[in-house]
Amino acid sequence: MLSPRTGDPGPELKSPREPRKSQTLPVSTWKSNSMKEQSTHPGDGMKPSLGSLKRTLFRTSLRASTHKPKEDEGLLRRSSRFLFRSLRRALDEGLTAGHPQGTAVPEKPSRVTDGVSKQAATGVEAEDLDRQAESKSVADLITERQLVKAFEQLRYLETQLVADKTSRTFTQDPTAYARRAMDLCLHYDGMAAEIGAIVREALNSEGVDRDALAELAQVVHLEEEAHQTAQAEGDFLSTPRHWRQHWEDAVRLSAQERVQQAGAKVIPGAAEGASDLAQLLAELGGVVRRDLQKVRSEMQPAYEATDFPVWETYLRAFHSAVAQRLQELARDARGCEQLYVLLDWAANVYGSPDFLGAPDLALPTEPLPPLLEPALWARLESDYTSFLETKITSCFDSILQLEQSRWEAGEDLEVLQGLYHAPLSIDVHMLVAEHVKAAGAISAELEATTLQICARALCLFVPRFEKAFLASKAVSEWYLGAYINACVELRTSLLARFPGTIKELERPLVAATNNFQKHLLQIAQQDLQPLFKVLYTRNWLTQDTLHPLMDKVVDFAHHLEHVTPPLAQDTLQEVHRFVVREYLGQVLRPHERFSGLDRVKGSHKMSLDAQAISNTFRGLGSEAKWLDQAIPSVAEILGETYKDDIRRHLETLIRSYPDIRRDHILAILALRRLGRRRNQNLLQHTQDLLRAAHENRPSSHHVLFEEIEVPTSVDVLITCI
Repeated sequence: MLSPRTGDPGPELKSPREPRKSQTLPVSTWKSNSMKEQSTHPGDGMKPSLGSLKRTLFRTSLRASTHKPKEDEGLLRRSSRFLFRSLRRALDEGLTAGHPQGTAVPEKPSRVTDGVSKQAATGVEAEDLDRQAESKSVADLITERQLVKAFEQLRYLETQLVADKTSRTFTQDPTAYARRAMDLCLHYDGMAAEIGAIVREALNSEGVDRDALAELAQVVHLEEEAHQTAQAEGDFLSTPRHWRQHWEDAVRLSAQERVQQAGAKVIPGAAEGASDLAQLLAELGGVVRRDLQKVRSEMQPAYEATDFPVWETYLRAFHSAVAQRLQELARDARGCEQLYVLLDWAANVYGSPDFLGAPDLALPTEPLPPLLEPALWARLESDYTSFLETKITSCFDSILQLEQSRWEAGEDLEVLQGLYHAPLSIDVHMLVAEHVKAAGAISAELEATTLQICARALCLFVPRFEKAFLASKAVSEWYLGAYINACVELRTSLLARFPGTIKELERPLVAATNNFQKHLLQIAQQDLQPLFKVLYTRNWLTQDTLHPLMDKVVDFAHHLEHVTPPLAQDTLQEVHRFVVREYLGQVLRPHERFSGLDRVKGSHKMSLDAQAISNTFRGLGSEAKWLDQAIPSVAEILGETYKDDIRRHLETLIRSYPDIRRDHILAILALRRLGRRRNQNLLQHTQDLLRAAHENRPSSHHVLFEEIEVPTSVDVLITCI
């Protein structure tokens, strides 16, 4: 190689043990106009250096070239731009000193210990150079991840280069400074790229190279100590490299790669439903859980000798990556199921203290931002409730169709815990409880909204169900009793569990209960009504015509034993009142009238019937004791032989039943046939009693005679005259 014409900084250094080879890394920026080297023999002056640079660059970038992130490329570009500003400044200084660029001759590349460029001969002893020549190059050290040794050599060379620049060694040859500064820059960037590769491999590989992580942490610490303050504008040498920030960026990118790769084969969509999305989120959770467990148990101990916030940095990185992934999934989520799976995973799976599998690895809530932004969360909840309203309405339609299929098939109902039972109550309870509980697991606001949706849908469902059932052929004591029980159970349990929240549900349930009870009574009345026609007739005097009537009552009461006790008692009392009322109505509207001995026999027969009716209903559990006096009071008036005592019986009857009217008194007197004058006296006496009883009648009085219609007949008219 030809010696440089001018400005040679020192004699050429060669190793006697091995041929010379340059470790200088080539970059395209060498071809910039401001750094072109001119030489009388360009082939001899440039080719060895460029070839060495190419080989070195290939070695240092081989590992990172397959998956190097964009940030590493940007780091090289930013470093190169910053370096060029420093180089232009050095070139300007050289030109200002009176040495035009055209006279510069490229420095001969020589084999030195750093593998970057030949050191200036000034101040360097021959044996140091021999020892360095025997050692590995910086590129090899970086490739073998001996980062501390590589940095120590780079730092030594950087210090020497700064000293040479200060001593104006490169005044006559600024391009030599440019080459050596660029070599340092490229090797520093190569170390930064290797740091990023080590961080990525720590999560992607099966095990953890703790030595590499410890080396990484140590070299970052050494660089921070070596480069503590920023240099003057445009001076690239000895400036902070910010490798700690580069390490954090590599952690963040590594977490993003891991999170984006999780469930990559699963593409959830509207056609697939929620199962694929649930599978994707399960895989995502598994990746995050395993990686963070690996960070805590294997990677963090490798950094223990440094002040690296390993756990906090990885935690923030994964949290941010998961949040970004969920935002992407939220944009494509469709349907009630997918939206709920997404909300549930964010609130209950990822937000669970057991997400990482150990109490000491629980995700903190304070330092980390919300997984989903409040606006996005509100939109997801709104979309979910919109889909949910349609779904719940559809579920109630399905419940109605299921009940209708049972009616058509004539299925027998079950008796559970002594009560008629229909699946309706369980179906509604499960529907409401399932959706409310699921929503409550996500948020209290969503729970309240879901409860309101269920209440509105149930308020519309109950009248529809009632109308459909009463129009069907399945109306019977069994089904009516079962649906009364279902309405009572829904009313008591739902209102007790959600007090005040679904208060509007009480009105339709009470209305349906009353309507079912009314139809249950109608069935009993239709069965009993024909049996009253034989009462107060000639055959009635000599036959036990009441027995078939009481048998019907007992059969009906057996059904009431399987109805909710409060409603069963109320219904039994209504049947009791119906029997007494219809009995008196048949007596006061007789087809035959008795006189003399037959009237006395009829009175006695009425007393026996009254006792039988009272005993039967008391045995069935009826608490309507106020009805026991009605039939005996009328019987005493009809059978009283001492006419003056009739006044006393009438007074007792009016006081016991203040709803009795004057026409009822007339009908009773017409049956007794006391004579015009006595009847007039009794009517005049009872008139004041009736007026007083009507005025003093309590608001919750029992009704009996008020519902008994007494037609006006000739006998009654004669009694009144």
